[in-house]
Amino acid sequence: MNAVLKTTYREAVRAALREALLRDERVFLMGEDVGRYGGCFAVSLGLLEEFGPERIRDTPLSESAFVGAGIGAAMNGMRPIVEIMTVNFSLLALDQILNNAATLLHMSGGQVPVPLVVRMTTGAGRQLAAQHSHSLEGWYAHIPGLRILAPATLEDARGMLWTALQDPDPVLIFEHGSLYNVAGELPADTGAVGIDRAAVRRAGGDVSLITYGGTLAKTLDAAGELSGDGIEAEVIDLRTLRPLDDATVIDSVRRTHRAVVVDEGWRSGSLSAEITTRIVEQAFYDLDAPIERVCTAEVPIPYARHLEEAAIPQVTDIVDAVHRVVGAGG
Repeated sequence: MNAVLKTTYREAVRAALREALLRDERVFLMGEDVGRYGGCFAVSLGLLEEFGPERIRDTPLSESAFVGAGIGAAMNGMRPIVEIMTVNFSLLALDQILNNAATLLHMSGGQVPVPLVVRMTTGAGRQLAAQHSHSLEGWYAHIPGLRILAPATLEDARGMLWTALQDPDPVLIFEHGSLYNVAGELPADTGAVGIDRAAVRRAGGDVSLITYGGTLAKTLDAAGELSGDGIEAEVIDLRTLRPLDDATVIDSVRRTHRAVVVDEGWRSGSLSAEITTRIVEQAFYDLDAPIERVCTAEVPIPYARHLEEAAIPQVTDIVDAVHRVVGAGG
């Protein structure tokens, strides 16, 4: 019987970083406070002492500069992992990510891959206000040349990094800040996982709930509550936001005939809008009710706890949306 380890999401990410550093001498981590401080969310705690300052590099407060340095290192055969403190600050490196990292393989006719991994924290629910709390991964999912990952489980937090490092394209990993303290168990021999397919986290036949990242747990809680009402919801964890796994989503919708998309991004121009459109394009005649979306209110994320909770998707919002689509479907 395989041994099982008790761990947290934070510790799972740290274990993934440590394994990558041990397995490949080309791998190094850099970012603000990743070294002596141990990372702003304590993910890299202890790695500087184990691997030294050549491989755990504290950087100046310039996202454009250190993401650019990561791109250059990747072009020259290294396997850099760049940590950006929050997704909001990644906008300071957007030129590097969009105009350089995402385009160089194409513009060089396939001669210059950029095997760069950028990790960043995303999401609200921690009273960090409007400059540290937005969910902008849908913006990056718009950009060809990037792969966008959103690990929502301990297994994915532990296993996605090594697979991402093997990709010739730049990979952005979005870690929801509310997940770092989530505890659970993992097999001691847990290793790399695939990053091409969405996952069915709960089976059901009445409605498809499609989500990712920090809203997966809320969506599963909503599905449990709905079961008490006689509604069996299937929960799809997208896992990879670009490229989207249409097949898993469409297969689910064709069986349940109803869909609710849960997305912590803003509704307008959102990832939820893209998913909704793909369902309509590929499975319109399988739908028995209009698609519902549960998104963040279109405001900067408030600091006050009661306002923040009102602004972002909650279990009750998901349950209410499901009741609407089930009622609309007769």
